[in-house]
Amino acid sequence: MNIKEIKTLKELKESGYKSKSIRDELRDNLIQKIKAKETTFTGIHGYENTVIPELERAILSRHNINLLGLRGQAKTRLARQMITLLDEWIPIVEGSEILDDPLNPLSRYAINLIAEEGDRTPIKWIHRNERFSEKLATPDVTVADLIGDVDPIKAANLKLSYADDRVLHFGMIPRANRCIFVINELPDLQARIQVALFNILQEGDIQIRGFKLRLPLDIQFVFTANPEDYTNRGSIVTPLKDRIGSQILTHYPESIEIARRITEQEASLDERQQEAIIVPSLARDILEQISFEARKSEFVDVKSGISARMSITAFENLLSTAEHRALMNNASKTIIRLSDFMGIIPAITGKIELVYEGEQEGAAMVAQTLLSESIKTLFPLYFPKIEKLEKENAISPYQKIVDWFFEGNKFELLDDVTEKEYKDILDTIKPLEDLIQKYQKDIPENEKYFLKEFVLWSLVEFNKLSKSRITEGYKFNDLYGSFINDL
Repeated sequence: MNIKEIKTLKELKESGYKSKSIRDELRDNLIQKIKAKETTFTGIHGYENTVIPELERAILSRHNINLLGLRGQAKTRLARQMITLLDEWIPIVEGSEILDDPLNPLSRYAINLIAEEGDRTPIKWIHRNERFSEKLATPDVTVADLIGDVDPIKAANLKLSYADDRVLHFGMIPRANRCIFVINELPDLQARIQVALFNILQEGDIQIRGFKLRLPLDIQFVFTANPEDYTNRGSIVTPLKDRIGSQILTHYPESIEIARRITEQEASLDERQQEAIIVPSLARDILEQISFEARKSEFVDVKSGISARMSITAFENLLSTAEHRALMNNASKTIIRLSDFMGIIPAITGKIELVYEGEQEGAAMVAQTLLSESIKTLFPLYFPKIEKLEKENAISPYQKIVDWFFEGNKFELLDDVTEKEYKDILDTIKPLEDLIQKYQKDIPENEKYFLKEFVLWSLVEFNKLSKSRITEGYKFNDLYGSFINDL
């Protein structure tokens, strides 16, 4: 018999259904997944050996959970994915505000209905997707919002005195009975509101006004918090922390490979962008390296965190910059250029919190500095390291390129040139082609020109060449020749 065909309390009893607490549901279903070697949390990269095992242990321990970490560390996503560990369907007393278990009713409504109807009590089935409640903690949240309050309109309509508990209006937490309830940014919740959660977490009680109400609610609580909140806006009161069974620390991706997987998974791209724009692997690495550089930059407030959303939106902007150029040239395909990275600056400036020195530099200048540092960090992975002081009689692999510029050759790379013009311009620097053939001869043909541009930008960063912004692009010169010519 399909469980959804069970419509009455009598049929539910005859089916052999047994009530189970939500924490036992989570625990039992997790045990089955672990035994079957199934992935418990999908699309969460970089946590396989750190956060996810700790979260699984907390679920096995039937704990309330606090996910503690900086912004953009998938805390809310982890909480939302916990619904996949719930039973697919559970029965409730039809019409119940707090999803009463027909075999273990809590509310006065359900108890009275079962007393009147007995085995004829109507049953309704709800899917696990309906068993998730979420609240963003803000300073204006009240006890009435979370726990409940007296409803004068209900009292008037039912002609009840305020001493009758039927005049109560349940808040979000009682209505989340038998559900996962998430409170995001817990420290932002006022201390007096946090105090109201004490009994719910420990004994399952709720206290509304002066009513002697005892409802042993069955709720899996998940909290998220940012360590920055502890000092800037609020804190979690100690007795509440004491009642949260497990506190799990989240973290940012520990490698570029993991960061790339997250960005590629989360970026919202148009199919036409994916088909028309070729993104070299090095370009993807530079994009992710910007976030790594920001997390250690002297200009950025690292305590605020650098969200993974920065790389995601920067990637979207990068593709849009290339797409814009292709549309201007009426081209069906294009390849990302290093100069396209100027288009990601708006995605960076809004995502980083600057310290005083960063404010003095300006957000746009800090963003360009992060790009410069990323190029300098990745360059030695592809080509010989450029030393500040070269050994006597040593011949630099880059000397011929520098000499090419020193001989007075002018080189301008405009933003909106066509693909053919872009390649022809870079091909004019013959020593650049020789360098690529010597150290990166296996580079795919459609990525070679990005690598050429990467070498030029890198030589600028290591003070071998100079680069200046002109109206429609960039002009490259040797380091001193242009100055001498001006004189």
